[in-house]
Parts: sequence; structure tokens; C-alpha cells
Amino acid sequence: MSKARVYILDDEPDMVELLSEVVSTTSLDSLGFTQGKVFFEQVEVFTNGSILILDLNMPEMDGIEVMRRLAGASNPPALILVSGHDAGVLHSAEKLCEAHKLELITSLSKPLSLDELRTILNQYINRTLVNDQEQVNSSNINITPLQIKQAITNEEFILHYQPQVAVATGMLTGVEALVRWQHPVHGLIYPNHFVAMAEKNNLIGMLTQWVIKEVVSQERQWQKKGLTITVSVNISAENITSLALPEQLSTLLEDNQLDPTHLILEITESALMAELVTSLDILTRLRLKGLHLSIDDFGTGFSSLSQLHRVPFTELKIDRSFISELNTDEVARAIVKTCIVLGHELNMKVVAEGVEDKAILEQLRVMGCDVAQGYFISRPLTADNFVDWLKAR
Repeated sequence: MSKARVYILDDEPDMVELLSEVVSTTSLDSLGFTQGKVFFEQVEVFTNGSILILDLNMPEMDGIEVMRRLAGASNPPALILVSGHDAGVLHSAEKLCEAHKLELITSLSKPLSLDELRTILNQYINRTLVNDQEQVNSSNINITPLQIKQAITNEEFILHYQPQVAVATGMLTGVEALVRWQHPVHGLIYPNHFVAMAEKNNLIGMLTQWVIKEVVSQERQWQKKGLTITVSVNISAENITSLALPEQLSTLLEDNQLDPTHLILEITESALMAELVTSLDILTRLRLKGLHLSIDDFGTGFSSLSQLHRVPFTELKIDRSFISELNTDEVARAIVKTCIVLGHELNMKVVAEGVEDKAILEQLRVMGCDVAQGYFISRPLTADNFVDWLKAR
């Protein structure tokens, strides 16, 4: 198997030579080019773990065109984007990289800090080695739609609950229910291994129905212990095109003597776009029956504002991609601030997900965000561990 290497594409020969010297201090070899055309003529196949240091400002074929070509390549290298332009251009290039589904390591402004580049390269190399080992360990998991269906029937799925707290006080406001598969052979399997397959094979509705019944059962148990907890549940496009859903949920809650305001249904923007008229019908009736609605991953879709105008949401959940960059990216910070103001103007509770450190939580407090969830507060917990966590607080 060929060894991974670092490719350097910059129209300045001196810069190519300088960057090659930096790469030589790592465990990888380098290969430099001053023209995009020559780069693609000479490099047809990229090995796993390869990196491309790409200058955006080049004559003939610029860095944006290079990214477009790489998007169509098999196994393209991870990118380090470099530019002497203003931060806005670099930021747009980052988003284009994500849109092309290319792996972005980082972006750097010229003049470069060679020590910083060396550190970034070594960190990526070490992280790639760990990830490769994890992929080897999980490569034996071969899940089929039939296995998912049987797992639902056999009740192999379990729920973990991630606490949500008030940003201003730190007090518990609710939890989000997250599904896991307790596989009899492979152990605990996370949603990224089975949710997409469930959606493609019309099993997500069946899985969501199980999740909601389990949540209602758990709420009853907590209620008997004197705990009144609001639980958020993710529902899919298939769920919100089922005209029977409002009556089914209302009956389920009534039978278990539970307050419908303690159940929040989270819907992504993409799910809403599937059958807009039917979705609006169902979601409005859900609100009439007392359930609360949250628009999840807000800001990542193409019709966020129109969705807020149409659907009677009670909660706005800011996508973790903006929260994670809150203190490092001015654009992300502006988006978060705008989302908070917008949500409050529309009488909605604003939730930030993906809060992973104290600095981000403090910034959210300054901005006036209502609720936070993330690893800094707590990882998702089993029902019993959640009660222990709550007692410890």
C-alpha cells in the first residue's frame, strides 16, 4: 500500500520549497506543484491520509476550481486552505469545502506561521492513526434493514438522556432522548450506524414510535418518583406526514396521564420540506393538543425564516456547527446572536446544542441564550445514571 503524503499547491516556487521543509519535519513526504493543471495531470490517485496544502489565489486554475475537481475524485486528500485575501473569502471557501463534502483540516491566512502549520500537520497525522484503528474495530458491523426491524421488535434499542440546563442559572430544564442499539453481539451501537438505513428502508417511523412509547413510559416512572421532566424527541419526515400522529400521541399521553406540554417534538428543516402542506396540517394539530415543537439544526437549511413564519414552533435549536465556533469565528458568533434575538422576538425558547466548554457557555450567557446542552454539561446518560447525576447536582 502506498504511503500517504502531503501535496503542496502554490503558485510561488519559494513558498512550495518552504512548505516542503516544514513537511519534512513530520512523518510524511511532500510533493509540490505551482499549477493546478499539472497537479491533476501527475496525481491521479490519492492514498488514505493524504493532505493537500492549497493556496486559493493562483492564476489559471485557482483553489476554488481545484476543490471542484477534487469533489469528483475518489478518496480526495484532506485540505489545509491558505489565502492572502481577507477573512471573508477564506470563510466562504471553508463553507464551499464542506458543501463539496471534502475534509477540511483548517484554513490559514498569509503570512503563515510555520510552527503553527507543523503542529497542525502532526496533530492531524496522529488523529488519523487513531481514527483508522477505530474504523478497523468497527468494520465487522454489517447491519441490514431486517436486523433493524427485528431489533425494534425484540426491544434491543435503549434510550439515553442528555440533560438541558438554563444558561442563566444552571438549573435543569429538560432532557433530549437519544436512541442507542444494545446489539447482542456488537454491544452499544450509535445512531450513525443505523438511522440512515432505517430512513432509507421506511423503518424510521416504526423506530420513532418505539422511542415515543419508551419516553412516555420513562416519564411515568420519573413522575412516580416526584420528578417532572420535559423530554425532547426527534421525529422524522415520515412521522410528520402521518395524519394519524396527533390523535395517536394525544391518546397515548391521556392514557398515561401525562401533561402534553412536557413532550417536545424536534423536527429538522429538511424533514419539513418533504410534504410541506401535510406537515403544516399535522404540526398545527399537535400544537392544538398541547405538545411543543422545536425546529432542530436551525440555520443549516435553505428556508429557515419561511419555516418559522409557517409553523407554530415553541423552541429554536441552534445547530452545533455554529455553537462550536462561537468563540473562534466572527461569522458564527454573529449568526448565534441573531438566532437568539430572532427566537426571542418570536416568543420562542432558544436552545444551544453542542456546548463543550465553559467559555462557550459563558458567551451564551452574555448573549441571553435560554438553554444549553452538550458534553460540558453532561454526556447522554441512561435513565438511572441521569437520576444519579441530578441528585449529585
